[in-house]
Amino acid sequence: MAYIGKTHLTFIFKADAANVAEGDRLFKSHNEWIGKTHHRNGEKALLTYNVSKGADLTEVLNPGSAPSGKTVYVLDEIYESPAGIADHWQQAMTGWSDFQAFVAWAQKCEPTAQHSGTVVNSLW
Repeated sequence: MAYIGKTHLTFIFKADAANVAEGDRLFKSHNEWIGKTHHRNGEKALLTYNVSKGADLTEVLNPGSAPSGKTVYVLDEIYESPAGIADHWQQAMTGWSDFQAFVAWAQKCEPTAQHSGTVVNSLW
């Protein structure tokens, strides 16, 4: 299924070794919370949800380069519309028990985000 025109939320967190265990715990909690709370149909529907984890490399464009010692987490969500992202944030702030812990953890990492992008290319 192609997602052109859908709304995209992506976070990338670069964590040092001391913060990996907490990152693992938080993303497990996040996954469980998302599965129980998010819409699957309608304008607020969460269409895809993925979290990946891997080594940060010393040369970002060279997949054969040495690891830096940090871990990269990528959180990727696609929603039917911007209403889904608004709903996500509202629910997170009021209903996810680990929200404040997640914010505190993120501040210890090197985060970057796209809060409400529009998918412009998509296959399958």
